[in-house]
Amino acid sequence: MGGWHGRFRPRIFVILLSALIALFASQTAYSEHADRQRPPPSVPGGAPVPNKPELGSIGERLNGNTIAIISGNVNATYLTIAYDLSAVLDNGDEFRVLPVIGKGGGQNIKDVRYLKGIDLGITQSNLLNAARRSGEMGNIDDKIVYIAKLFNEEMHLVVRADSGITSIDQLAGKVVNFSDIGSGTQLSSRDIFQRLGIKVQEVNLGQADAVEQLKSGQIAATVLIAGKPAASMAKLKASEGFRVLTVPFRKELQADYLPATLTSVDYPNLVGNEAPVDTIACGAVLIAYNWPKGSDRYRRIQAFVDNFFPKLAEFQKPPRHPKWKETNLAAVLPGWNRFDGADEWIRQQPQAQRDQFDRFVAAKRPGASPEERELLFNDFVQWRNAQGSGASSNTKGSN
Repeated sequence: MGGWHGRFRPRIFVILLSALIALFASQTAYSEHADRQRPPPSVPGGAPVPNKPELGSIGERLNGNTIAIISGNVNATYLTIAYDLSAVLDNGDEFRVLPVIGKGGGQNIKDVRYLKGIDLGITQSNLLNAARRSGEMGNIDDKIVYIAKLFNEEMHLVVRADSGITSIDQLAGKVVNFSDIGSGTQLSSRDIFQRLGIKVQEVNLGQADAVEQLKSGQIAATVLIAGKPAASMAKLKASEGFRVLTVPFRKELQADYLPATLTSVDYPNLVGNEAPVDTIACGAVLIAYNWPKGSDRYRRIQAFVDNFFPKLAEFQKPPRHPKWKETNLAAVLPGWNRFDGADEWIRQQPQAQRDQFDRFVAAKRPGASPEERELLFNDFVQWRNAQGSGASSNTKGSN
């Protein structure tokens, strides 16, 4: 027995060692394979949370029929618009719009471009053009498409009535709130003040905080660019010492902005009956990520269009936001591609409806340029309603 042990002990050792090495290698390979197959863990700033297991048919249907839209914060109009979309279009598990609170127009472009799970967003047309010029996100011409131009967003510039400030030019050198970082108000305000050559000290506050600092004199003015009537502005009262400043429609602004007016109808406690306030506005537009045709995400956007476009008239009735009355589904956003499914839906509408706006422009101003056509759009909405066709907004127009 001792001789047997003596002869075979080295061989047994080698065999056992080889087996251990093989076992370790196989376990390591399995572990590496499992790590590759396993969804990465959720860590701050790291990978996304893995999908929920065992969704079942209900979960699959719910996920397949839900589309998320990035909107804005509670101070502006976007969140209300997104909620309206959910309230009108939701149909149980068959179709659902999921409003997501966002930072606003500027950040929304990035979120539609980059965030997983976000297919739709609301932004400002001038910010789309600025994003293209900056190149910060690379070439976005083939990444972002638009669904429809929604409405115009007015600039609200508020000061204390006892401040002695009566014009925007007097804000030079003073502290002015441009609203939240990444919001459409911030980015558009920067652009507007730069074009006008007015240098201010920018701060970034929510409108509630800005109002308090306006009262205490810590800031000279606050800006909000949102569709009227904006909830945060509706809370302000002239009797409590607030005033809305005029924003003149100067030549420097005319390439990307429109003239607008704030009236006592919009803000009965802030604007006098006989003293409407001239201001400027920019266009709010519904955008989407440009998914390939035939993909599941493209199908969801198509489902959104098929549910939304035929029901526009429902959005133009109380209790929906008054800005829906400005929506013209066929209005064109110059320089940008429309989502193919939306374009096809519009082309299928009766030609007579799509010709209404062209007839209106031809009667009001023959040979009008695209810019002039946009200035006439709000007049057209009133004219169309007077013709008794307010329920139909699928008319030919341009931005």
